[in-house]
Amino acid sequence: MHSDNDHKRDTIAAIATARGEAGIAVTRLSGPGSREIADRVLSLVAPLRDTPPRRMRNGYLLDENGDAIDQVLAVWFSSPKSYTGEDVVEIHTHGGTLVASKCLELLICRGARLADPGEFTKRAFLSGRIDLTRAEAVLGIIRSRSTEALRAAARTLQGELATFASDIYQELLDLSGGLEASLDFPEEDLPERDDDELLLSVQAVRQSLEDLLDRCSAGFLLREGIRVAIVGRPNVGKSSLLNALLRESRAIVTSIPGTTRDLIEDVITYRGIPLRLVDTAGMGGAPVDEAEAIGIARAEAAFESADVRIWVVDGSSIPDEFDRVMADRLSNLEYVVALNKADLPSGRDERGRTAEELMAELLPAGTLLRISAKYETGLEALKDSVVASIAGAGTLDAGLNASARQVDEVKAAIDSLKEASMVLGNGLGHDAAAACLAESRLAMERLLGISRDDALLDYIFSQFCVGK
Repeated sequence: MHSDNDHKRDTIAAIATARGEAGIAVTRLSGPGSREIADRVLSLVAPLRDTPPRRMRNGYLLDENGDAIDQVLAVWFSSPKSYTGEDVVEIHTHGGTLVASKCLELLICRGARLADPGEFTKRAFLSGRIDLTRAEAVLGIIRSRSTEALRAAARTLQGELATFASDIYQELLDLSGGLEASLDFPEEDLPERDDDELLLSVQAVRQSLEDLLDRCSAGFLLREGIRVAIVGRPNVGKSSLLNALLRESRAIVTSIPGTTRDLIEDVITYRGIPLRLVDTAGMGGAPVDEAEAIGIARAEAAFESADVRIWVVDGSSIPDEFDRVMADRLSNLEYVVALNKADLPSGRDERGRTAEELMAELLPAGTLLRISAKYETGLEALKDSVVASIAGAGTLDAGLNASARQVDEVKAAIDSLKEASMVLGNGLGHDAAAACLAESRLAMERLLGISRDDALLDYIFSQFCVGK
């Protein structure tokens, strides 16, 4: 990643549209030499240097020999009224991998530099065209997998997150600044607030942050989804369940135990939330070969890293020792028990108790659902339970697009205020409380991009595609 100072002196170029055949392809330049470089590769009815901004010109793209290789449209946007805040040129060629790549190659040969991932948006942030929350919302727009996620990203792009967070930051600044001033300048006879008054103010700001966290967490779910591991012993119907949820034959299904040797992943969207389904190898048995051993190890890793586990159980048989062990493992985790093969008679023990009753004894606080992967029954209730285990049963309509980084910063700000409340509640002094408030303020500055951290910016914008 190039340094922040580089953007002030060089011109970058990249293809801004997806590769492949399409109606048009857009190649974008940004920087002080944009028009000059573009004019070197274009033959237009009037050069861009002589064209008013935002006015489209038609003409031809010329190769190294001056021969026309495509008919194009070109337009430029003047600094600072452009996406990046710099002079920007867009060249619209016919859509095609070769012609777009050739256009980019010619621009680089004439003096432009290939843009880093996300560098156009980074320049927009550095020039003050957008704040950091809006910059990250651009990525949310691009990656949206549902209408609900797109709306959440749009709300953030319009400034809802920035406005909400900025108001809280100002409250923190006033509270922290007033407290630090009274500590640093005791001779000024500034009004001193007692612990109870300060505690109420801290709690009010904390509540605002909790509300912000709720909206960001909802948006994060819409953006990133829920990782769901489908686990269980061999041949209980895990792969059949995956296929039923996907409504396609994604996983191989046979009567032979151990057919699934590796993780199979795919995504469905439910209630606007991407469910990242992971079908795993059967657990609980001794591997018959090295491939199956690797599959079981990966299944264990998926089990541990998942947000929610769907534990698939053969409802036509009764629980055994493996099920009791698995129940113990699940008791402190997020899970749903899917009693599969509801189309078959339920398994019963010697006392006549059904598999469902026996599983309920093992997991009295858990969610048990009877399903049939074969006949696709009970799947809506299963998806509802998976989502509810993480998102609850409420609406996500107020969600704000948020990255994991942003959610973590809000949590850090809340944790610092919790500590400040503890300090004030125990009478441990205003110095310690001021330090906690300062930490909370710094977290909000990182969230909003007020404090400039080059490594953080490089990380954020490296997640973008080249050309955005």
